[in-house]
Order: sequence, then C-alpha cells, then structure tokens
Amino acid sequence: MSAVTEPAAGVPDPGGFIHPALFYRDDDEYLAGTVPFVREGLAGGEPVAVAVPGERLALIRDALGTDADAVRLLDMREAGRNPGRIIPGVLRAFADAQPADRRVRIIGEPIWAGRNTAEYPACAQHEALINDAFQGRAATILCPYDAVRLDARVLADAHATHPVVIPAGSRGESASAAYDPAGVVARYNEPLPPAPDVPVLSFVADSLPDARHAATAEAARLGLTGVRLDDLALVTAELATNSVVHGGGAGVLRVWAEDGHVVCEVRDGGRLADPLAGRRPAARDQRGGRGLLLVNLVSDLVRTHTGPDGTTVRCWFAV
Repeated sequence: MSAVTEPAAGVPDPGGFIHPALFYRDDDEYLAGTVPFVREGLAGGEPVAVAVPGERLALIRDALGTDADAVRLLDMREAGRNPGRIIPGVLRAFADAQPADRRVRIIGEPIWAGRNTAEYPACAQHEALINDAFQGRAATILCPYDAVRLDARVLADAHATHPVVIPAGSRGESASAAYDPAGVVARYNEPLPPAPDVPVLSFVADSLPDARHAATAEAARLGLTGVRLDDLALVTAELATNSVVHGGGAGVLRVWAEDGHVVCEVRDGGRLADPLAGRRPAARDQRGGRGLLLVNLVSDLVRTHTGPDGTTVRCWFAV
C-alpha cells in the first residue's frame, strides 16, 4: 500500500498537516498500511515515530528489520495511557524536537480494543484536537483503527476526526464526508458520572494548603504510595490553585477509590474556553500556565467537563 504523502482531493492542507485514519481488519492489512508509510518517510529523510500498543509495535518492529533502528518506537499503552498526554508528551514532543522546516511522520494509535468507557471520550477528543494542535506544522500523522474489534461508534468518530480516510483493504484514500472535529470535541464535553458520596473539601485561597493535605492523606489511606502519591499531591495543588486564580476564587475537592485507582476531582465555577488547554506544550520561555499540562502528564486519565455552571476536572491514579 502506498503511504499517504499528499492530501486527498478537496481536503485543505493547513500548513502541510495531513491526518489520515487507516482502517484495518487483520495483521496483514495493518502491516500493509504502516510499514510502507514508515519506509517512505525514512527514504525521504523525514524523522519517523511509531506510537502504537505494544503488540502492534512488535509487529511493525519485526517487519521493518534493521530500518527499525532509525525510528522512534513507543508503546502507546504506556506513553498514551492518558489520552490527554499524547499531544504534548508524544506527538508534539517528537515533532518539536525536529527542525521546524522538516516534515515529520508519525503513526499514532491511541484507541484500541480494551480502552474502557471512562477513557474513550478523552480519546475521541484527542483525535479531534490533533488537527488544531498541528495546524501550520509540516507533519503526517497516520492513525490506525481496528475495523473488526472496535465498535461502530468508534469507527464513525474516526471519520469525524480525520479529514482523510483509508478504508480497510484499500490502497487509496478519500476525503471524509463526516469530518467534524469541533463537533466531536463538543459532543464529548459531557457531564461526568456522579461522584460517590464522599467528603467534600471546600477551599478558597487561604485554605488551599489544608485542602491539599487532606486530599493527599485520603489518597494515602486508599492505598496510593510513593511517586503516585506525589503525583496526586501535585495534581490537587495545580487544580485547586487554578480554581482560585481562574475559577472564581473557590472550589470543591473530592478523593475516592474506584476500580483499582484513586480518583481526584476538583470542581469550580469557572469555564474552560480552550479545548487544547493542558494538551499544548509550553514554550521554553513561558512563565506559568503549565498547571493543566502537568496534570495531563502525570495522571493515568483526565476527564473534563465545562459548561455555564462551571468546570469539573477528574483524574485517575493507578494504585
């Protein structure tokens, strides 16, 4: 299969960014769509990265042979456990490390069978937001989708988040008639499931330290230890401070156990207007403004809902 090197007819090419979805049904179709893509990039002098689940990474590595040595290989189950981490910590981290005038080529597979229902809305929003995060950057990001094991909603969303699609078993690409990334971001800005009946820690500027200490103590009681406990302490500090500074001067904090995780939630009266907040890498000379980015980088999952009544940010940490 020929790799995608030009946008499909009728699809705008914003500054050289190309974002095709590759649908596959088995290992042969997967390799036919990914390995030539990698090799064409290497032959053209493009930096290439592959970030896919570990078992798929092994397939590509074996098929590439010695060419794999020239590729940045990442297990997406680890690097992209939190979908909100993928743009700043995987895709842009690789692209921004290359010369600005050089096209980069990346395979990113953030959605696989086994992603749970709490993770999926953040995955869909991630795929939609790639288009804005890479606007103006010469890059091609190919996103494989398992057309057999993923459900119909996921496959339909892939058509909405990718301007170019490559059907399973096809050697050609076409413009997606359903392309609507902004609609996907809005649709999955959905209210989070109700929190369990646990103590609510209210805070204002003067009580921030007490709320953070109480939240960290509760997380430790629920079994979080070591670095993960430090990560939760950082997240609660960043989110609570953000609420005081940008969310009306006050907020509420909850901590509870859920399915092998400790969950931390902060709710305030502010409205998060920028869907890429926390997913955009900070400039080297930027002062401040890294709070939500740090939250995404250290959490195992981050879900956000924002609306006229305020914003809720919920973070998961594996015990």
